[in-house]
Amino acid sequence: MDDIMDDMLADLKKGKRRAIAKAITIIENDKAGAKKILKKIFKDTGNSVIIGITGPAGAGKSSLINKTVISMRKLRTKPAVLAVDPTSHVTGGAILGDRVRMTESSDSGTYIRSIASRGATGAISDSLRNSIRILEYAGFDPIIIESVGAGQTEIEISEIADITIVVFSPQTGDSIQAIKAGLTEIGDIYLVNKSDLDGSNQLYDALVDYIDTPEQKLTILKTSTKKNSGITQLAKTLKNMMVHSRQEKKNTDPIRLESELRDIVLNSIKDRFGEMLNTDKAFLKYLKKLQARDIDPYDAADKITKKMAV
Repeated sequence: MDDIMDDMLADLKKGKRRAIAKAITIIENDKAGAKKILKKIFKDTGNSVIIGITGPAGAGKSSLINKTVISMRKLRTKPAVLAVDPTSHVTGGAILGDRVRMTESSDSGTYIRSIASRGATGAISDSLRNSIRILEYAGFDPIIIESVGAGQTEIEISEIADITIVVFSPQTGDSIQAIKAGLTEIGDIYLVNKSDLDGSNQLYDALVDYIDTPEQKLTILKTSTKKNSGITQLAKTLKNMMVHSRQEKKNTDPIRLESELRDIVLNSIKDRFGEMLNTDKAFLKYLKKLQARDIDPYDAADKITKKMAV
């Protein structure tokens, strides 16, 4: 078994796609196998720049990434893409819609993988962090993470990304509301995508009004995948930002590793307590009282927690 693992890691180091796919599948589905892989590769990871791309659903993120990575390859970078998809309710796997829209960049040599946005404490799953490490070990840099485009995951993606891009489009009717709702606090680059559509100039002006202040001059760009405009400028901007991001890693990495360790410990405690509750006498006792409405849920939880903490 160890020989098979060593062979896979050797192929992974060479960037062989079959080995990458196999390793990420283990990361997603085999907890024990994931631990073995991580033990082998961890010291050789952490050097790639992570680019997070987020924004409202329908903003055209997948098509934008497709064009952008082609431009970045021309700038002599080696990008890979992890598309964080909604978890399938049937299989627990990822829905591959994003990957379908990125076939052009995949054909040009970019590695693209859809992974499921499974729930975990802190919203960013272990599988995402460790899938990034697999791609780092395989020599990809930068690694682009596309968020599911909904909810807290957008904010959480920015916490593991060195560069965060927030994408808006005049086609999404709630764009102005989204601008007000907090996405403006996480970005390094803001994009008005689908800038060939009506309303793009108004949306651009709204972004400038909301986020471009004298204290913080942010990068606001227009792109159109349909007309292939603004893509080269975006790719060049990203490459320039990558230089600064590498210098900042010595400050950001310790914080991120602390956050990851906290998530792992909290998830472990959650799992263990979940198993204990199935047979815990105090839980069963107060559950019956709750079901009989002799006690309220919060009081029951307090009493159970105190009993289990003893």
